[in-house]
Amino acid sequence: MDEYSLDSRAVRRAFDRASERYREHAIVQAEIRARLIERLDLVTLQPARVLDLGAASGASTRQLKQRYPKARIIALDLSHRMLVQAAREQSFLRRFDRLVADAGRLPLRDESVDLVFSNLMLAWCSDFYGVFRETARTLAPHGLFMFTTLGPDTLREVRAAFERVDGYDHVHRFVDMHDLGDALMRTGFAEPVMDTERLVVTYPNPKALLEELRATGSVNVSRGRRRGLFARARFEDAVAHLASLRDGDVIPITLEVVYGHAWKGVRRAQRTASGEVHVPISNVLRTIRKN
Repeated sequence: MDEYSLDSRAVRRAFDRASERYREHAIVQAEIRARLIERLDLVTLQPARVLDLGAASGASTRQLKQRYPKARIIALDLSHRMLVQAAREQSFLRRFDRLVADAGRLPLRDESVDLVFSNLMLAWCSDFYGVFRETARTLAPHGLFMFTTLGPDTLREVRAAFERVDGYDHVHRFVDMHDLGDALMRTGFAEPVMDTERLVVTYPNPKALLEELRATGSVNVSRGRRRGLFARARFEDAVAHLASLRDGDVIPITLEVVYGHAWKGVRRAQRTASGEVHVPISNVLRTIRKN
């Protein structure tokens, strides 16, 4: 079985269960979102149509609507209950559309959005190639895809603590930045820019850490995860190992945050060895429509 293979039904269940508590506990997600929003300052873009891919309870959607008040904003998420929360929080003057869908099968027309913004959604997708292909399909020429996800070192302390007691993965695997960059190039994006940073988040005790993970839907959704009940003695052993990592008054936990952005590539004319120039018919049709 592919080590990155995730159970999409388990993903939906986890975020449905977390929907009512998500906003209260999603402090780390909010910090990463703020850093991604800041990166929009570095690009010149006034999109008419924006897709918030993996919108969760709509915090990023509201910020995007504030930033681009004239744009049509679509909040898309796999979890219906998350979007119910998003609807409750939206302003009457800054309304946005909501759409329940899988990021790998977007119910949107080709070239129908100018900006796709996605905060941490890719961490819960095993078919990132499929997501990138769909994102490229729905982006207009020269549209922008800006995202964050999590890298392999994320929650390494939690992974080690639980693996040592039964040998199973209790944290699903996250994709390396370089693999994501290669996938972007192969799915229609030009010159992707990728970078990472390591955040150390501290908790007063293991209980606070595990409660935050559950309350934000950040649970193990690997298809190869252990099924059935986890023996109490083994659970307590893993928790004791986490507690042993205490540094002063806190337990430090690592997050590897991956930032990426890429522009929708446009197929250009290609010159053959005989000197002939081949122009994609899609380019010709776009030129005719503009005229």
